[in-house]
Amino acid sequence: MTLSLGVDTGGTYTDAVLIRDERDVIATAKALTTRSDLAIGVGNAIRAVLDQAGAAPGDIGLASLSTTLATNALVEGQGGRVALVYIGFGEGDLDKHGLREALKGDPALVIAGGHCHTGSEAAPLDLGALQSFLVSNKGISGFAVAGLFATRNPEHELMVARAITEATGAPVTCSHQLSAKLNGPKRAVTAVLNARLIGMIDRLIGRAQDTLVEIGIDAPMMVVRGDGALMSAEQARERPIETILSGPAASIVGARWLTGVSDALVSDIGGTTTDVALIRNGRPKIDPSGAQVGGFRTMVEAVAMRTYGLGGDSQVHVIAEGLQGGVHLGPRRVLPLSLIAAEAGAVVHAALDAQLRAASTGEYDARFARRVLGVPADGIGPRETVLLDRLGTRVLPLSDLLRTRMEQGALTRLVDRGIVQVSGLTPSDASHVLGRLDAWDAEAAQKGMELFARKRTGNGERLAKDGETLATMIIDQLTEQTAQTLLETAFAEEDADFGLPPEQLARHVLTRRGLSGHRGLLALDVALNLPVVGLGASAASYYPAVGARLRCDTILPEHGGVANAIGAVVGRVTLRRAGSVTAPAEGRYRVHLVDGPQDFGDPEQAMSLLETVLRGEAEQAARAAGAEDIRILVNRDIRQVPVEGREVFIEAEVTVEASGRPRIAAE
Repeated sequence: MTLSLGVDTGGTYTDAVLIRDERDVIATAKALTTRSDLAIGVGNAIRAVLDQAGAAPGDIGLASLSTTLATNALVEGQGGRVALVYIGFGEGDLDKHGLREALKGDPALVIAGGHCHTGSEAAPLDLGALQSFLVSNKGISGFAVAGLFATRNPEHELMVARAITEATGAPVTCSHQLSAKLNGPKRAVTAVLNARLIGMIDRLIGRAQDTLVEIGIDAPMMVVRGDGALMSAEQARERPIETILSGPAASIVGARWLTGVSDALVSDIGGTTTDVALIRNGRPKIDPSGAQVGGFRTMVEAVAMRTYGLGGDSQVHVIAEGLQGGVHLGPRRVLPLSLIAAEAGAVVHAALDAQLRAASTGEYDARFARRVLGVPADGIGPRETVLLDRLGTRVLPLSDLLRTRMEQGALTRLVDRGIVQVSGLTPSDASHVLGRLDAWDAEAAQKGMELFARKRTGNGERLAKDGETLATMIIDQLTEQTAQTLLETAFAEEDADFGLPPEQLARHVLTRRGLSGHRGLLALDVALNLPVVGLGASAASYYPAVGARLRCDTILPEHGGVANAIGAVVGRVTLRRAGSVTAPAEGRYRVHLVDGPQDFGDPEQAMSLLETVLRGEAEQAARAAGAEDIRILVNRDIRQVPVEGREVFIEAEVTVEASGRPRIAAE
């Protein structure tokens, strides 16, 4: 019996799963994610799943990890201090293409050099300026190097990389190693982000591997890429940028493995977000523009994922305007009231009881705050310092913590930095009140629901007659907003022009009437023409109603709550290498290789050489990642134009894909 171990580190929980002989899920487990050291939560989840299965560490033949660390770090602006060496571009390009923003105040050097589109040298490389830059800039954790037309000839990028390594020993990311496509500024942004992540991902993977050894697991460790394929831990350490959207991509792979569905919308609801992606012909759609994260568009191949600030822990907002009023959810996540009451029951219940006895509702009713231990508070302002001192290590009602309106902004800044967590009413609390969930303190959720139900709408009436009615309103609103996110994705992926943006179409009055089956002078019908695969621990509670609203089939697979961890281990190792052939002059065909361009008199000879080189590189990289039974796919994209009745060769791009299942240690 061979066991494979999949682990996913999410925002709240770290999931682990054991799969036997790549066919059967035999055990699943969860542990709280430990933000100060993710490897602690990973170790706890692994030990729990081994205990549940009664399995020995030596039974594990393969371990694989999906992680949100890279994505979260870029979104939150975290990472090491980096430097960019920009070769052959203008100083103004740093501002024009968003590189200054990506650098976040870190140093950059623009030097002479680079190549032209044919691969010939455009200007000599200024290594003297580089040496002076290295002497005056110390404490750099990683360097990014991007040269003009480096994908046509990477010579100057490689020369700079060698000089940096000799002078500093710091890791260097060359832009041509991350993408074979043109667009130097976009490659430069990708290289900067990769350099910023190297230290962080290296520490996570190193700690995770140490944890496996401590537990007694002697198996190769893989990491999920943003396109759902697997890469070796060593490759992830060198190219951490490729792990952005790793967690969502793993959920798509897991959904496909669990259901066998060929065409569907996959919707993964977590505590903070809902991630929606399309599966067509059994494969997730890849974003052709490159993954976008933290406001930056990269050149990383990743699943085309739409992420919405909607989850089980989304903050409930009361809509007081208008005669009827209502509720809206998200996009900010808060700690569920029932969860913080399970941890600090005496404080929470005393405050809730006092608020219920008050003659009128308060602005901060059913809201609390606590300090996040282990998160440093460096660089905060005086107002934030006052709030932290007042809060200490206690759980406090916001009505006790905030004494002036100006302190609200200070609290928001502390929450944005991850130093303080705020607790409030959420759909998870509504599920406790309605008996759908029994994990934490349902009594606290009931009290909070009653406090919110007393709030007044525009006509002076209560928002809801009692807590149960409000809980139903909240769950109904979650259903409605989830349906809107799925419709928005469907409209965005639809191969038709409806004249309005997808977000407007999803909420248009005609769409809403069509979902309700309007019958008048007009008969309106709208339905989702694909099944929805609902993933996440709470999907079974919410998604049947979502399917009914969208008039489509809903698939809720067993083990859908740990689909990310399953996807982390059932994927394939897939490595792609790409290159181009250009025609710098009539009758001359140039192959652009790492060691310089080569010219041929025949286009087929040029493309055959490029294909041979790329095939060898892709297969070697796949074997280095631990793949076996490797399959090779080759694609040629040849661009020609008609001239005087004949086709003239302009350019060809050759892509080689090598894929196989990871090698199992036990075998």
